[in-house]
Amino acid sequence: MRLRTALCSTASVLSALALLTACNGSGTAASSNGTPLVGVDYPRSDTDFWNSYIKYTPEYGKQLGLSLKTTNSQNDVAKLTANAQTFISQGVKGIAMAPQDTAAIAPTLSQLEAKKIPVVTVDTRPDTGKVFMVVRADNRAYGEKACQYLGTKLGGKGKVVMLQGDLSSINGRDRTEAFNDCMKKNYPGIKVFGEATNWDGAVAAQKLQTDLTANPDIKGIYMQSSFALSGTLQVLKQRGLLVDPENKKHVFIVSNDGIPEELKDIAAGRIDATVSQPADLYAKYALYYLKAAIDGKTFQPGRTDHNSTIVKVRDGLLEDQLSAPLVTADGGTYGGVSSIKSDDKSLWGNNLG
Repeated sequence: MRLRTALCSTASVLSALALLTACNGSGTAASSNGTPLVGVDYPRSDTDFWNSYIKYTPEYGKQLGLSLKTTNSQNDVAKLTANAQTFISQGVKGIAMAPQDTAAIAPTLSQLEAKKIPVVTVDTRPDTGKVFMVVRADNRAYGEKACQYLGTKLGGKGKVVMLQGDLSSINGRDRTEAFNDCMKKNYPGIKVFGEATNWDGAVAAQKLQTDLTANPDIKGIYMQSSFALSGTLQVLKQRGLLVDPENKKHVFIVSNDGIPEELKDIAAGRIDATVSQPADLYAKYALYYLKAAIDGKTFQPGRTDHNSTIVKVRDGLLEDQLSAPLVTADGGTYGGVSSIKSDDKSLWGNNLG
């Protein structure tokens, strides 16, 4: 089924709006150049992934005919709440955000709903509350793909470390639960050491160091985000474990983001795989759905015209699950999961200027 849209306006409503505009001298809030004004809160700017998202956002805003007001909540839900208040005062007609604490954002979403300001969340999904659309890849699939790759490479036996994100985030929970479920079901001979890191690279490196000291026979690492990339490679180098994949001392590593550095590291044999999270499409479709909301369109579950699927998460909440492929050096299939080569030009990480 193709993506379907339906305008939610009628002639009588349009007439009423026209009359209101004539009487009040104002209609849809717009910027000085006449384009709809929307707010975009960037969740952080301390990772290559989110810096790429920040780079893409104004480009797609221009393409879609939107004017942007932007803020940065720096991984702090209190700052995100304050930034939402700023957007309200600026008269934005929609807001895109990526709340890292997916429970604490509920009161802000309720306030915006009451003010009829549509919200699109990017990368994360609120635990409660309504938004116009969630733009996100299937994060459970991230954990499953990492599991299948490591399970295949280790022959179903051995020890692996999972450097988790923040379990207060739906992303951290989805990736963790899916990885554990897949290992338990398909590779019961593999022992998983799960380490909570709060998306902090220094914490991840310290916990990996501790695990390797206690278990020097660890042969696999799943990093739930590229936040842990630099520290992980440094720890392995210090221990003489950062070696070619053909070397018996090699520790197999799967990351998660698809940033340029990961793709280079796969080609060089420093890591083995990643899941390419689409920073470019997050920016594009966050703004696409905000514009659609402003234009009065609605959507239904089903396949879209951009290689994704809209799913109903719960009443009042739809999620557009964008494609996020497994990336390897050889483009092979692992545990039934196909991958694409790290030098493939379709990957956003190979196309940054």
